Amino acid sequence: MKRGALALPEDGQHPPDCALANRRAWTAQARSGFHQKDTMNPIKLIGILLIAAGALGLAYGGFSYPKETTALKLGTLELKVQETKTVSVPLILSGAAMVLGVFLLVFNRK
Repeated sequence: MKRGALALPEDGQHPPDCALANRRAWTAQARSGFHQKDTMNPIKLIGILLIAAGALGLAYGGFSYPKETTALKLGTLELKVQETKTVSVPLILSGAAMVLGVFLLVFNRK
């Protein structure tokens, strides 16, 4: 902590050795929320995730995954086929996710 910096003690009480002027300044800073840590609230996190998902959707346009199916089954003998399924992400959906994410970050009230 820098010299002259004011911090809120853990128990919320005024330091006993403060002068009246320092105590008033300390109380004003404590009321203004100066002592609080800047924490990541859930709305900011959702906004960041939406921006990232929208950017990935715009960059790649979709994703694919493997799907295994049984093509033939004769008694205990099975023939399995692995095919690749592709899912396209519409550009409008990616853009909307990015706009919503920016909206959540900019207009966050906390």
